Order: sequence, then C-alpha cells, then structure tokens
Amino acid sequence: MVDVTPIADDADEKLSLDAYIETWPHDSFAIPELQAFKAGLTDHADLLAREDGAVLGSGFAALFPGFRDRITVFVTVPALNRRRGAGTALYEALSRWAHERGIEVVVAVVADNDPESLAFAERRGFVGERREKGVSLDLTAIEAPVIEPPEGVEIVSWAERPELAHGIYDVSVEASPDVPGYEDEEHEPFDAWFAHEMSGPSDKPEATFLALAGDEVVGYAKFSLTTARPTHAYHDLTAVKRAWRGRGVARALKAAQIAWAKANGFEELRTQNDERNEPIRRLNAEFGYVAAIGRIFLRGPLA
Repeated sequence: MVDVTPIADDADEKLSLDAYIETWPHDSFAIPELQAFKAGLTDHADLLAREDGAVLGSGFAALFPGFRDRITVFVTVPALNRRRGAGTALYEALSRWAHERGIEVVVAVVADNDPESLAFAERRGFVGERREKGVSLDLTAIEAPVIEPPEGVEIVSWAERPELAHGIYDVSVEASPDVPGYEDEEHEPFDAWFAHEMSGPSDKPEATFLALAGDEVVGYAKFSLTTARPTHAYHDLTAVKRAWRGRGVARALKAAQIAWAKANGFEELRTQNDERNEPIRRLNAEFGYVAAIGRIFLRGPLA
C-alpha cells in the first residue's frame, strides 16, 4: 500500500529532491536553491510516496504569488517505480491540498521526452496548455562572441552598478507581461521581487547583465546558478523595454552572458522558451544553441 506524507525534516527534503532529479536529471539543483524557491511561493506542498518504507516518488504543489487561482504541480516518480500507484496517490493528495485552499485548477508540468508521464496526465483529463522548447549551448565548442551593443547603449554587470536595482525592476514590470505564458501574471512589488528573484543563492550580481542608456536600464539578462552542477548555468530571463526592442540590445546581453560564462569556466548553458517566443528562440539559434529537453504544461482538474 502506498503511503503519502508531507516531508518532515531535512532528510525527507533530500529524498524528495532526489526523486525529482532522478525523474528530471536534466534539471538539477541543490537544497539551498530549492529552499529559496519555496520561500518565494505563497504556499506549497512537498510530499513523499512510500511503500513499505521505501520512497517511490515525490509530489510538489506550488502556489505562485502571481497566479493565485491555480496550483502548479510536479509529480515525479522515477521510471523504475512506476505502475505501483505512487503517481495516483500523490495526485490525489495534492488535489486534497488544493481543495482545502479553495483552488480547483491544476497546472501539471511534464518533460517533453517523457510520454509515459504525459499519458498519465491525459488519462486524468489534463489537456495541453503550452510548451517550452529546451535548448543548450556547448561552451567548450565555441569561441566567446563579440559584444556589440547598439549606439548609445553600454553593457555592464549588475555588480558594477549595484544601485540600479529599481531600474532592473522597471524593465521586469514592463517586459514580463510580454513573455508568452505569463501574460496574466500579477507582478510582485519591488521588495518581494528583489527578495525572490534577485537575492537567492542562485542569483549573482556578477552573473546579471544590464543594458544602459546613460543611467537608464533598458534591458537585462540574468543567469540562475547551482552548486549541484557548477559547470552549467541556466538562463533565467532576458528582458528589454519595448521602446528599445529590435535594436540589438538582447543580442548584446546574450553575447555578454556567453562570454562571461566561458571566461568563468562554465561548460554548458541551458534554457527553455515558450514555443511562441519566436524572437528569443531565433536569437538562441543564431548563437548556436541546439535542441534539448523541454517542458509541457497541461491544465486539468483535481482528482
């Protein structure tokens, strides 16, 4: 019989993360980044499924500050533990958790190379909502690109201009609604945004790049870093104010990121972009990024 319980301590949290990484090995991160992620949520559930004491899988539900009408769930059961009832038990437990909070909409995330998990969700009434295409760049196989910002624009690291946090925030507020999949997200106030998006263990000022026109931040790009895979960096967000788009600002920011990562010993860059986000997908392709594992977002009911 499968028993589902909330994580009880640090050891359980590690078991939950281990099940996630075994199911999503391409998406590794460490406990400090996980804890920072949880701290940025309005609420969350972190569950383990066991059978006779052995962990079969984990389930995580996230209630994001910007999407208070739905939960986003990850049911992660490694391949060898499937078809033993763990996925169903986790889905039912996460559904009860959501119902207790008055939430009736579930967004499930599955890797696009995992047809078994996709079929599991579809059998329970989930339908595809959107897809993010994964890409990666092998830094060991390329030379550092030339950074060529448009006239009147300078590319610097945030570490060089730490006083410009409010300028970065202004770009985020303007650009975030233009990212496919996040059109309806309610943006956080400055203090919460700064704490959750810019100050975690994966966020480094020296790995965040700003496009400046004088003292105005007109764009920025940041990495998400992890001690779980220190030779890999993950693109977090590239954002440019609307009036400055189409001039090469994003290209210069991306070039600065790639050059910095290569100079600092990173071997691979990864990201996912909504398949509708043609400008950034085209830019990545021009820099030599190739197809990697992506994500499928499905919307469905509670159990």
